[in-house]
Amino acid sequence: MKAVLDRLMLSERVADGPPAVAEIVEVGPRDGLQNVPTVVSTTAKIAYIQALIDAGVRRVEATSFVHPQRVPQMADAEAVMAGVPRPAGVSYIGLVVNARGLDRALAARVDEVNVVVVATETFCQRNQGMSIAEAVRSFAAISDRARSAGLRVTATIGASFGCPFEGEVAPETVAKLVRQCAGAGADEITLADTIGVGVPADVQRLVRAVREVTDLPLRFHFHNTRNTGYANALTAVALGASALDSSAGGIGGCPFAPAATGNIATEDLVYALRRSGIESGVDLSRIVSAATFIGGELDMRLPALLGRAGDFPGADFPGADSPGADSPGGGS
Repeated sequence: MKAVLDRLMLSERVADGPPAVAEIVEVGPRDGLQNVPTVVSTTAKIAYIQALIDAGVRRVEATSFVHPQRVPQMADAEAVMAGVPRPAGVSYIGLVVNARGLDRALAARVDEVNVVVVATETFCQRNQGMSIAEAVRSFAAISDRARSAGLRVTATIGASFGCPFEGEVAPETVAKLVRQCAGAGADEITLADTIGVGVPADVQRLVRAVREVTDLPLRFHFHNTRNTGYANALTAVALGASALDSSAGGIGGCPFAPAATGNIATEDLVYALRRSGIESGVDLSRIVSAATFIGGELDMRLPALLGRAGDFPGADFPGADSPGADSPGGGS
């Protein structure tokens, strides 16, 4: 543990510089779509996922196995997983919140499961209908079964940076939950800024607190609600983040959190990383094309900016600013 803390201190002084590679977890098909009012067809969701893979994405949060009355957009989880391409090296993640969801995820042949434990009681009740203690126990049971089935398990600590109902969340509170989830079998920890309130100083404080209790890989989930998401992401990478969540086009939000707007956009994140000397393996032109496709399906102007401004140096992306233009893979 001392070695981990020593590395953290060095990175904070920018002595070593950022890593050469950062892994991106594409959450558009799940977190991106779950809060939009337009129901996207199963065929379009599969085409969207295909376009993301064609762009070089290798970890995709494809769907969630939750009750369809709670999140209607995810009612076709099994059909989506039955139709997605399965090339070597691509890992599909399913969000689960209980044993029934895990049963469905296993039957649908996901490669990983993501389980959320929210850091405040009020939000935990609204998001999952259980207390924090119950959520931790549920995580332990899900983790045990999932790992026995050979699946990777991620524990996401929701509202790590702040709660829409209870306000500030202490880093020590998050660290306590991380320690419990790590002890219950998590392979990876995600710190989620569910409502987009964090700033780089918060990222630093959380990493310090969490690194005192675990050396598991840290993944981060940022929303750009207050225009701090990209600064937070670059700070996380400098502090040793193993992966970053993002959504092509910048769509998304939590249906149980007021005013929770979109995720950081994959294309904007890839640009920021590349200009910082950090590779992601994601092709900018193709990820913009994937975003344009889903924007056309949703008939909306995407929050992402790179498709409008163009790459630098280099050409712009023709048609990327128009919903539905240059769509890959057809539509519904």
